[in-house]
Amino acid sequence: MGPDPDAALMLAFQQGDEGAFRTLFERHAPAMFAFCHHFVRDAARAEELAQDVFVNLYRARDRYRPTARFKTFLYRVASNHCLNELRRREHAARQEPGTDDAPDLDSFPSGAAGPEEVAHGKALEGAVRELLARLPGKQRAALVLCRFEGLSYQEIAQVLETSPSAVKSLVHRATVAAAEALRAFEAPLDAVGTSHDP
Repeated sequence: MGPDPDAALMLAFQQGDEGAFRTLFERHAPAMFAFCHHFVRDAARAEELAQDVFVNLYRARDRYRPTARFKTFLYRVASNHCLNELRRREHAARQEPGTDDAPDLDSFPSGAAGPEEVAHGKALEGAVRELLARLPGKQRAALVLCRFEGLSYQEIAQVLETSPSAVKSLVHRATVAAAEALRAFEAPLDAVGTSHDP
């Protein structure tokens, strides 16, 4: 693994360089919003959670050690925060099917040729969101980190503070649930990406 420029920024921030933290925020804020939105289907709440992630990162700066990629550390902070949010169920009253006001998932481009393809794509997006909402917290985190964020099983294990074999089991169970939930669509597993080797 080559040098990690984000890790260098985080170490600079530990030494008091506030500009390094601003750079990290600018680089990773969009990804953190997207990640949080997989946990709460409310754009405003996802924005709040993403901001909270960086507040927590700011406070956790002394705990950071460059033993893994900075991205792994950041997703650990984000996953802990989002899982706590799920446990608190603060978003439950606002989470109603069909009322999502967030941008489309990147996995489903909007440039379909005809109205039937557009409708099919929208239905598929809705099905994936509903699937994610039904998954237990750790399964949801493992699936999102693997399929949407592209982390390896080893990295996800570090994020979730578990073993790679446990991550593999979480992703497998979530993928089986996805296959069942998306059975009505063509190539359902393609909707959540391809698997990663440990």
